Amino acid sequence: MRILVTGGAGFIGSHTVDALLAAGHQVRVLDNLQPLVHPRGRPIYVPASAEFVFGDVRDRRTLEYALDGADAVFHFAAYQDYLPDFSTYFHVNAVSTALIYEVIVEHRLPVHKVVVASSQAVLGEGLYHCDRHGDHQPGIRVEEQLRGGEWDHHCPVCHGAMRPLPTPEERTNPQNQYALSKDSEEKIAIHLGRRYGIPSVALRYSIVQGPRQSFYNAYSGAMRIFALHLYFGKAPTIYEDGRQIRDFVNIGDVVRANLLVLQEPAADFRVFNVGGGRPYTVREFFDILRREVGASVEPIIEGDYRYGDTRHIISDISQLTELGWTPSVPIEESIRQYWRYLNDQSDVEDILQFAERRMKDLQVVRRRA
Repeated sequence: MRILVTGGAGFIGSHTVDALLAAGHQVRVLDNLQPLVHPRGRPIYVPASAEFVFGDVRDRRTLEYALDGADAVFHFAAYQDYLPDFSTYFHVNAVSTALIYEVIVEHRLPVHKVVVASSQAVLGEGLYHCDRHGDHQPGIRVEEQLRGGEWDHHCPVCHGAMRPLPTPEERTNPQNQYALSKDSEEKIAIHLGRRYGIPSVALRYSIVQGPRQSFYNAYSGAMRIFALHLYFGKAPTIYEDGRQIRDFVNIGDVVRANLLVLQEPAADFRVFNVGGGRPYTVREFFDILRREVGASVEPIIEGDYRYGDTRHIISDISQLTELGWTPSVPIEESIRQYWRYLNDQSDVEDILQFAERRMKDLQVVRRRA
């Protein structure tokens, strides 16, 4: 097949490009090499055997060229960060998706499959259970609660403790700007795909880990933050109390999911969670990473928090496993892969202080009273 991969120079996109080429497909990459992610331009790992188109997915003429002759599309191009430029999330994530379908329909292009990259963030705070009053899906934690250092959600009926549960695909509850834009993207893909007979799939990735993950994008998460701090011999800040739960998945497992839904008709017009199958607290993840890389640095836990973060989130991956996919790479191997990649670089800049100061200046990172 001839396959267009938007955002094909990025983390998930580039690994998917490699796998598509290895499977014998012809690949065209469309990427704008966003400076926050690619400050040095086109990465060396983008293969010469893939056609590269430099451009923006929101530009109609660029997208018309990129879609010409394509049998399938992987739409990975996205805007993700913690910054409060709200409209950018929707322009890049939702509008570009709508434009893909607009061009396909207008030009009657014979595209047989569109796969869009969504996010676990669409689940919001996820599903919780109170032993007395059953399941609840809370909203965002308000500033007053976080300023007081009250990190956990409580039952809205009895105010007792609740435990997080794996959250299935139908329990969406997007809260921040990124999640809302991805929720829009999913709905555009599934509903327009069904209406116009274009088989479409949305994949909600948990926190994806592995080599090629950007060193510069603040959104790229715990692996980047912790690994860079240890690389430069610094103590990282763990937000809140470190007991928040996260769901990590390896890039290799993600690529296998991507290729599965490309070929599997049973995936058409559906949304799937793509997670690691085993949750970790943030502190637990840091301790595993520290052990794997042989560091002894203690983290800083002083009550800083990122406003808009979820407390706990675990993806229910049962729908995707029913199609024959299961995550297979343990978190320790993801850490080793990323650490090797980091140490193979010769020009990694220490941008940690700049990034942290910027996020505090923009009131993204705050501190409890």
